[in-house]
Amino acid sequence: MRFPFPLALAALVPLAPTLAAQDTIQFTPTVGYPTFAVRDPVLRIQPGTVLVSNTNFGAYYTEQGGAFPGEVGPIYVEGATTNDMLVIEIIRVRPNYEFAASRINPNFGGLASDVRVRLLNDPIPARRYVWRLDHEQMTGTTELPDSRMGSITIDLRPMLGRIAVAPRGEEAFAGLWPGDFGGNLDAPEVKEGTTVYLPIFHDGAYFYFGDGHARQGQGEVAGTGLETSMDVTLKIDVIKGKTIDWPRLEDDEYIMVAGSARPLIDAFRLAHVELVEWLEEYGFGRWDAYALLGQVAESSVANIVDPIYTVVAKFPKRYLGQ
Repeated sequence: MRFPFPLALAALVPLAPTLAAQDTIQFTPTVGYPTFAVRDPVLRIQPGTVLVSNTNFGAYYTEQGGAFPGEVGPIYVEGATTNDMLVIEIIRVRPNYEFAASRINPNFGGLASDVRVRLLNDPIPARRYVWRLDHEQMTGTTELPDSRMGSITIDLRPMLGRIAVAPRGEEAFAGLWPGDFGGNLDAPEVKEGTTVYLPIFHDGAYFYFGDGHARQGQGEVAGTGLETSMDVTLKIDVIKGKTIDWPRLEDDEYIMVAGSARPLIDAFRLAHVELVEWLEEYGFGRWDAYALLGQVAESSVANIVDPIYTVVAKFPKRYLGQ
């Protein structure tokens, strides 16, 4: 019998329920973790399982405010190894609470001062915006206390800010971090209709998700999206014998890669190098692919506020050929 951990460690892992392949399960999380790491799984599933669940709810989303909830997971995927790739098909992401919260902060955000560096300019004021969500119209409305219009209503575009596997070795990353393991990518592209491919650094993958945003602009420039609780349906699968270095995404229009680093140019480079390698799998020569990116590639800055930044490199699928 092959254990997913060394025997001594296996004895410490609780017997979370294991599902048969292709099952659909309703799972209600009861615990949230603030870090991505290897730990006792909250659930064990077979590849091909459809998970109907929700992100963790926390006081952060309420009118009064409070602590941010942790992520859902880890979910142990039976048979997933470090020679494989985890596949997450995002079937549904929808707000399930009447409010969302966003904020600006003197020491956090793309246009804020750095708390570690003294500057002469006045700090940005700390301010919290509460958005009332209309689930039928798929809109959000908030007050604008300093503005002539007084309030504003915008369309919602729900997404997951965090989707991850456990990082390498014994590493543990706080929830704000993105990386090659996924994590806090804060990419609006992680939405309904997108499939996310993640590298696997530990047998079982240890999958996490959370940080629902009812909407978020590219770059998440002020430091938050419309943070709220989400109903989520995901199909979790494995591609055997295939490895990747950075998270890949795919929807009806694009193949995409999310690269995360500082400085921002390195995130851009990492995403595009992996995109070239993906194009090689479609039959393009490396240098042809590189040259072609100069003409048809698109990119977005997912976030400039996390400890390292994320860029999404995109290639239109209509140019992939047959």
